[in-house]
Amino acid sequence: MQSLSRFRDPAPSRWAYRKQRLMLTPAFRFFLRAGLPFSVVFLAVAIYLANGDRRATLVEGAAEMRRQIEQRPEFQVRLMAIDGASAGVDEDLREILPLDFPVSSFDLDLEGIRKRAEELDAVASASVRIRSGGVLQLDVVERTPSVVWRGRRGLELLDGEGHRVAALAHRTDRPDLPLLAGDGAEDAVPEALELLSVAGLIEPRIRGILRVGARRWDIVLDRDQRILLPEAGAVAALERVIAMDEVQDLLDRDVTVIDMRNPKRPTLRMGIAAVEAFRDAGLFRHGAN
Repeated sequence: MQSLSRFRDPAPSRWAYRKQRLMLTPAFRFFLRAGLPFSVVFLAVAIYLANGDRRATLVEGAAEMRRQIEQRPEFQVRLMAIDGASAGVDEDLREILPLDFPVSSFDLDLEGIRKRAEELDAVASASVRIRSGGVLQLDVVERTPSVVWRGRRGLELLDGEGHRVAALAHRTDRPDLPLLAGDGAEDAVPEALELLSVAGLIEPRIRGILRVGARRWDIVLDRDQRILLPEAGAVAALERVIAMDEVQDLLDRDVTVIDMRNPKRPTLRMGIAAVEAFRDAGLFRHGAN
């Protein structure tokens, strides 16, 4: 009978056992599949890039490759098209956007171009995109002039919100727009337009709307007539004057000022001819005038 010592013990050794247990660990298997190759590659790249000349060569090669891509014909922008702008605004936009075509689309700051275009007073909003065919497309929404404002710098066009649109050389260049004057008038354009919207039949007679003390309005009419409106409730006060005019032809009489600053007690200032007529009729007593 053979000795049992001649046969190898089938049980694994301690190290073999530990190795088998380690191979059954998910984290260790993941390290062998991904972590170890990555570490080897990372170490090789780090050793390669440790040399300064090699790094410079790689940077120059990447820059040259980028330049070659950026200069390809399909990425070249050759002209700019502007839609939605009048001739004057179109000219101003091309002046403030001095782009040297052709230019690579990678070198264009579209957001910067949009902001630069919107800095123009006449431009309410703008959008920029690169169109097929190498065209820089600029779509513009212009501000619509609503009033002429006579300020300290001269005549200016304002839109319905009081934003400046452009300078105006002569009042006769825009006779279709109402005239505002006075300090602070540019900050109250919506209220002035609301007054004009209720003016009705007297609107053709309005020569201008004057802002007084940056807090209230005077309506200046032809024939040297003026309507003084209160600080609050100006629209209602003007509607009351229009109602009195429709009933009593108030503005057709020799009245120079209709003072509505105290709506509960309207005051009229008569013209010289009316005063003389009242005096001749003996309606003024004790030298009243």
